[in-house]
Amino acid sequence: MVLTKTIGRAAAVAGAVAGGLAARRSRTRHDGTDVRRWFVVTVNRSPEDVMPDGKLPEPLARLGDAIEVRIRPAPGDKGTELAARLTHPPGSGPAAAKARLHGEDPRQQVRTALRQAKAILEVGEVVLPDAPGTTHPGLGGRLVAVADRVAQGEGRL
Repeated sequence: MVLTKTIGRAAAVAGAVAGGLAARRSRTRHDGTDVRRWFVVTVNRSPEDVMPDGKLPEPLARLGDAIEVRIRPAPGDKGTELAARLTHPPGSGPAAAKARLHGEDPRQQVRTALRQAKAILEVGEVVLPDAPGTTHPGLGGRLVAVADRVAQGEGRL
Protein backbone atom coordinates (compact mmCIF):
# COMPACT_ATOMS: atom_id res chain seq x y z
CA MET A 1 0.00 0.00 0.00
CA VAL A 2 2.79 2.46 0.93
CA LEU A 3 4.76 1.52 -2.19
CA THR A 4 1.71 2.22 -4.38
CA LYS A 5 1.31 5.69 -2.84
CA THR A 6 5.02 6.42 -3.29
CA ILE A 7 4.92 5.34 -6.95
CA GLY A 8 1.77 7.39 -7.48
CA ARG A 9 3.38 10.50 -5.97
CA ALA A 10 6.55 10.03 -8.02
CA ALA A 11 4.46 9.65 -11.18
CA ALA A 12 2.54 12.84 -10.34
CA VAL A 13 5.79 14.77 -9.82
CA ALA A 14 7.24 13.39 -13.08
CA GLY A 15 4.05 14.36 -14.93
CA ALA A 16 4.14 17.89 -13.55
CA VAL A 17 7.79 18.29 -14.55
CA ALA A 18 7.13 16.93 -18.05
CA GLY A 19 4.14 19.25 -18.44
CA GLY A 20 6.25 22.23 -17.40
CA LEU A 21 8.97 21.32 -19.88
CA ALA A 22 6.44 20.92 -22.68
CA ALA A 23 4.90 24.31 -21.88
CA ARG A 24 8.34 25.97 -21.98
CA ARG A 25 9.29 24.35 -25.29
CA SER A 26 7.56 26.82 -27.61
CA ARG A 27 9.90 29.67 -28.57
CA THR A 28 8.03 31.26 -31.46
CA ARG A 29 5.11 33.64 -31.53
CA HIS A 30 1.95 32.87 -33.45
CA ASP A 31 3.26 34.96 -36.36
CA GLY A 32 6.40 32.76 -36.51
CA THR A 33 8.90 35.37 -35.25
CA ASP A 34 11.76 34.23 -33.08
CA VAL A 35 11.47 34.95 -29.38
CA ARG A 36 14.80 33.61 -28.17
CA ARG A 37 14.86 34.18 -24.46
CA TRP A 38 17.17 36.66 -22.80
CA PHE A 39 18.71 35.31 -19.59
CA VAL A 40 19.44 38.15 -17.17
CA VAL A 41 21.32 38.62 -13.92
CA THR A 42 21.70 41.81 -11.92
CA VAL A 43 25.29 42.50 -10.94
CA ASN A 44 26.05 44.82 -8.04
CA ARG A 45 28.65 46.76 -10.07
CA SER A 46 28.59 49.70 -12.47
CA PRO A 47 28.35 49.02 -16.23
CA GLU A 48 31.98 50.17 -16.61
CA ASP A 49 33.08 47.52 -14.09
CA VAL A 50 31.03 44.79 -15.75
CA MET A 51 32.63 45.23 -19.17
CA PRO A 52 35.93 47.11 -18.81
CA ASP A 53 37.58 48.01 -22.12
CA GLY A 54 34.64 46.39 -23.93
CA LYS A 55 35.71 42.89 -22.82
CA LEU A 56 33.12 40.41 -21.57
CA PRO A 57 33.68 38.54 -18.31
CA GLU A 58 35.60 35.33 -19.02
CA PRO A 59 32.71 32.85 -18.58
CA LEU A 60 30.67 34.73 -21.21
CA ALA A 61 33.67 35.32 -23.48
CA ARG A 62 34.18 31.52 -23.64
CA LEU A 63 30.83 31.19 -25.43
CA GLY A 64 32.07 33.50 -28.20
CA ASP A 65 29.74 34.04 -31.15
CA ALA A 66 27.18 31.56 -29.79
CA ILE A 67 25.66 34.37 -27.70
CA GLU A 68 24.81 38.03 -27.88
CA VAL A 69 25.19 40.14 -24.74
CA ARG A 70 23.35 43.24 -23.56
CA ILE A 71 24.45 45.44 -20.66
CA ARG A 72 22.40 48.26 -19.18
CA PRO A 73 21.93 49.99 -15.83
CA ALA A 74 19.55 48.12 -13.53
CA PRO A 75 16.38 49.91 -12.45
CA GLY A 76 16.65 52.07 -9.34
CA ASP A 77 20.46 52.37 -9.53
CA LYS A 78 20.76 48.79 -8.28
CA GLY A 79 23.82 47.87 -10.34
CA THR A 80 23.87 46.53 -13.88
CA GLU A 81 21.68 44.12 -15.81
CA LEU A 82 23.84 41.63 -17.67
CA ALA A 83 21.79 39.75 -20.28
CA ALA A 84 22.73 37.05 -22.76
CA ARG A 85 20.89 34.93 -25.30
CA LEU A 86 21.78 32.42 -27.95
CA THR A 87 22.39 33.80 -31.44
CA HIS A 88 20.58 30.80 -32.96
CA PRO A 89 17.42 29.17 -31.61
CA PRO A 90 18.13 25.97 -29.70
CA GLY A 91 16.94 22.65 -31.06
CA SER A 92 13.83 20.86 -29.91
CA GLY A 93 12.47 17.35 -29.73
CA PRO A 94 13.95 14.18 -28.26
CA ALA A 95 17.55 15.13 -29.11
CA ALA A 96 17.22 18.43 -27.24
CA ALA A 97 15.66 16.68 -24.23
CA LYS A 98 18.55 14.20 -24.17
CA ALA A 99 21.08 17.06 -24.42
CA ARG A 100 19.41 18.80 -21.47
CA LEU A 101 19.58 15.68 -19.30
CA HIS A 102 23.28 15.30 -20.13
CA GLY A 103 24.12 18.96 -19.43
CA GLU A 104 24.78 19.76 -23.09
CA ASP A 105 21.87 22.15 -23.70
CA PRO A 106 23.27 25.52 -24.91
CA ARG A 107 20.70 27.36 -22.75
CA GLN A 108 22.21 25.71 -19.66
CA GLN A 109 25.63 26.93 -20.74
CA VAL A 110 24.36 30.51 -21.06
CA ARG A 111 22.71 30.43 -17.62
CA THR A 112 25.80 28.91 -16.03
CA ALA A 113 28.09 31.47 -17.69
CA LEU A 114 25.89 34.34 -16.44
CA ARG A 115 25.91 32.99 -12.86
CA GLN A 116 29.67 32.52 -12.97
CA ALA A 117 30.23 36.01 -14.44
CA LYS A 118 28.08 37.53 -11.68
CA ALA A 119 30.05 35.66 -9.01
CA ILE A 120 33.41 36.70 -10.47
CA LEU A 121 32.37 40.35 -10.80
CA GLU A 122 30.92 40.57 -7.28
CA VAL A 123 33.09 38.21 -5.25
CA GLY A 124 36.18 37.64 -7.37
CA GLU A 125 35.65 33.89 -7.74
CA VAL A 126 32.96 31.29 -8.32
CA VAL A 127 31.93 29.98 -4.91
CA LEU A 128 30.76 26.35 -4.86
CA PRO A 129 28.82 24.59 -2.11
CA ASP A 130 30.88 22.07 -0.19
CA ALA A 131 28.00 19.94 1.08
CA PRO A 132 24.89 18.45 -0.50
CA GLY A 133 21.61 20.27 0.09
CA THR A 134 20.02 17.48 2.11
CA THR A 135 21.02 14.34 3.96
CA HIS A 136 17.52 12.99 4.53
CA PRO A 137 17.24 9.45 3.14
CA GLY A 138 13.45 9.62 2.67
CA LEU A 139 11.47 10.18 -0.51
CA GLY A 140 11.84 13.97 -0.23
CA GLY A 141 15.63 13.70 0.00
CA ARG A 142 15.74 11.36 -3.02
CA LEU A 143 13.56 13.74 -5.05
CA VAL A 144 15.87 16.65 -4.19
CA ALA A 145 18.87 14.53 -5.19
CA VAL A 146 17.25 13.71 -8.56
CA ALA A 147 16.35 17.37 -9.14
CA ASP A 148 19.92 18.37 -8.29
CA ARG A 149 21.34 15.86 -10.80
CA VAL A 150 18.94 17.01 -13.55
CA ALA A 151 19.76 20.68 -12.85
CA GLN A 152 23.26 20.03 -14.21
CA GLY A 153 24.90 22.78 -12.19
CA GLU A 154 22.05 25.26 -12.63
CA GLY A 155 21.40 25.51 -8.91
CA ARG A 156 19.15 23.85 -6.40
CA LEU A 157 15.44 24.16 -5.84
